[in-house]
Amino acid sequence: MSTPTITASVTIAGETIPRVELRPVAVDLLRSLWEEYGPLMFHQSGGCCDGSSPMLFMAGEFITSDQDVRLGQFDLAPTGGPAQPLDFWMSIEQFNYWSHTFLTVAVVPGRGSGFSAEAPRGVRFLIRSELMTTITPFAGPAAIPA
Repeated sequence: MSTPTITASVTIAGETIPRVELRPVAVDLLRSLWEEYGPLMFHQSGGCCDGSSPMLFMAGEFITSDQDVRLGQFDLAPTGGPAQPLDFWMSIEQFNYWSHTFLTVAVVPGRGSGFSAEAPRGVRFLIRSELMTTITPFAGPAAIPA
């Protein structure tokens, strides 16, 4: 059985349309990393280094604040397995730029940032984006508390 694409649950108040998904190769890598490290989380900062690469951390290793938006939560668990929640966070500044896009997390060869958990495996996560097809009901940056 092949690994499916996983779409995150909606976590922004007032929205009903998901904002982020994981490609099958990303799901497989994340499940492997979960076995090695335990619970995980993504954070997309948009900073100077690997700005289009979400950083993968052990859950709680990166402290989020009111300057971050939780775009969604994935359940990495295979069918019938115990829940494996993985939150996808983005800095509010980055969200202001990308609020109109749907994000897909892919895996590509090469080394990204040394801070991200997948770096030693010779691959990195990468964001692919496309315009969202609707803006209703779409919170957008103004709806996120600063």
